[in-house]
Amino acid sequence: MGPQPRPAGAVLSSNPSATGPASMMELRFQDKDASRIIGELVGRETERCAVMLASRVAWPGMDRLVVSSLDFPADENYSDRSLISAQLKPEYIAQIGKRAASQNLSAVFVHSHPGSAPPEFSKIDDDGEAHLARFLSVRAPDTVHGAVVVSAGGWCARRLGEKTPMRVVSVGPQLQVLFDDADGSGPPSLKFDRQVRALGSAGQKYLESLTVAIVGLGGTGSIAAEQLAHLGVRKFILIDPDRIETTNLNRVAGSRIGDVNRFKTDVAAEMVAGITPGAACKSIIGDVTRTAIARELRAADFIFSCTDSHGSRAVIQQIAYQYLIPCVDMGSIITARAGQIAGVHGRVQALAPRLPCFTCCGLLDSEEVRRDMMNAEERSRDQYIQGAHEPAPAVISINGTVTSMAITMFLAMMVGVPSAARHLIYDVRLPSLRAVSFTSNPNCYVCSSRGVLARGDSQDLFTRDD
Repeated sequence: MGPQPRPAGAVLSSNPSATGPASMMELRFQDKDASRIIGELVGRETERCAVMLASRVAWPGMDRLVVSSLDFPADENYSDRSLISAQLKPEYIAQIGKRAASQNLSAVFVHSHPGSAPPEFSKIDDDGEAHLARFLSVRAPDTVHGAVVVSAGGWCARRLGEKTPMRVVSVGPQLQVLFDDADGSGPPSLKFDRQVRALGSAGQKYLESLTVAIVGLGGTGSIAAEQLAHLGVRKFILIDPDRIETTNLNRVAGSRIGDVNRFKTDVAAEMVAGITPGAACKSIIGDVTRTAIARELRAADFIFSCTDSHGSRAVIQQIAYQYLIPCVDMGSIITARAGQIAGVHGRVQALAPRLPCFTCCGLLDSEEVRRDMMNAEERSRDQYIQGAHEPAPAVISINGTVTSMAITMFLAMMVGVPSAARHLIYDVRLPSLRAVSFTSNPNCYVCSSRGVLARGDSQDLFTRDD
């Protein structure tokens, strides 16, 4: 039998048990907030506090708190403070509870401990949190809250008033896991021996823990899926609305003649499973400009943007900054005239806090975004849309080069491969590979604090609902 049809927007998970039912908690904030907390709280003569407000993003097995604001209580907001304790006044906590409830946000209470040892919650912390949790359960009963203790020796975090640990992640040009209580015991597979020699056991374990989303499983996205599987990534979110066509076979990794008319995501998931048996692939048939599809990306730890439309890139960049999910976008362009190559260029760009977005770099065409966000009926009525798009030239070796640069940038951001470049331009004819930089607009509606940055679910996505 041939491939069975599935409706657009359909979701198929292979080996869903690999993701597991166990619930995890994660606190995710900008790296500049981590630096501010260390600077304000650690190494002082007395314990100090900070309060973060965060949007809760929940899906089966995970609660992620995305921090949107950070406040340091003034001296008058403390009722007691010493070398080993700090207590905030009830009226200040009441204000925090009221604000959290009115904006449907989670409150995360941070305090310092003295010394250079890795911090742990004390019996005093346990008792104080129990009272605080009961108070907030009345003020903001429909959400979860968190507690963090920080010292010169590191970070420790948990759900407020409970023993449930909470992973702490700071996001910027490089992502850092500041605290993770998950059991990472056991040596990596011998399969990754050469990789462990470069990345270390901890780096390899971290790669295996990540959920990586790939939007677009064509020429670059399919190669990204293949390389990530070989690196040890075991959890994927694969998004693409299209099926394999005969003209795709020359550049889509893992595709064979018998795959024509199969969904690209299914072909990619099958390829990943062949490399890493037991890998979990969530295959999503649909366009990321649709709200329901775009929201699936919230469960990712990292996003690869391998799409060729301005509308989809606009949506992906919003999710990257709004939910603090680092992203690498890639693309290649071959210009040809009368069968002769005139130019070959590639671009790889990271999206993360403190890095400029596509809008700041002038890489999005607002008219193209408008067209991409239309449904079929709206397009048919638009007098400015003429005919169909001409297929662009593509060669697998160029796609492979660009994708490999993108995967290396991913490794630099996630496991510390020593490479500082976050925006690369590749020119084949010269040849040259150069890093470029742009300036962020401090008022940008995407990547600035005045825009959607770190707003999580408190901000709607600029997507379509059809």
